[in-house]
Amino acid sequence: MNRKFISKSNFVLRRVLNTEENIDILKEFIEVMLNIQIKEAKINPYLEKMKNHLPAEENFGIADLRIKTTENEERNIGIQIIDGEHILTKMLLYYAQIHGNQLDYEEDREIAKTNTINILDFVMNKDLEYHSRMIVAEEAMSNIINDYLEIHILQLPKFEIEKADDISLKQAWISYLKGEYTQKAISKSEKISKLDRLLEKYWREEVME
Repeated sequence: MNRKFISKSNFVLRRVLNTEENIDILKEFIEVMLNIQIKEAKINPYLEKMKNHLPAEENFGIADLRIKTTENEERNIGIQIIDGEHILTKMLLYYAQIHGNQLDYEEDREIAKTNTINILDFVMNKDLEYHSRMIVAEEAMSNIINDYLEIHILQLPKFEIEKADDISLKQAWISYLKGEYTQKAISKSEKISKLDRLLEKYWREEVME
């Protein structure tokens, strides 16, 4: 994984990205990973509000956003880097946190579908593609549940580029996260370049406690 955010990965990226000035970076990342176009995006305050109150095992996540697509579909989006043990349990707990915190919103808006994007620096399942999507099996009542549940898993070690001279925007993002072909990724996207500058600035100014 890219060494610029390997230490306390979720904490560092949460500090860097959870601002209105940098929501454009999150927007591009979500668009390429979920293959959607976003018309509006807003950072939900839950993670910041609860950072000093959540138990350590629940205090994770990079971002929690409410988006509206160009097709006027509203979704909640959660992004996290995940490691350690009990990975599937952590994914489901994170989904529950991001989806369930909608009940705390003061705004008058409907409960919407939640997508979570889980970034792994190891192979969780060798049979899955590097980017896989988890939904409820197509059984009775599943359509109702699938209206709310969609979990994406990015297994970085499984991602490989055959020709580094011509990469897509999605490949650029995965390459940057993985820490390979980073200059190629930076040159591909101004948002990746902006993120790289923000991370450089963060580590220059970081004070050890």
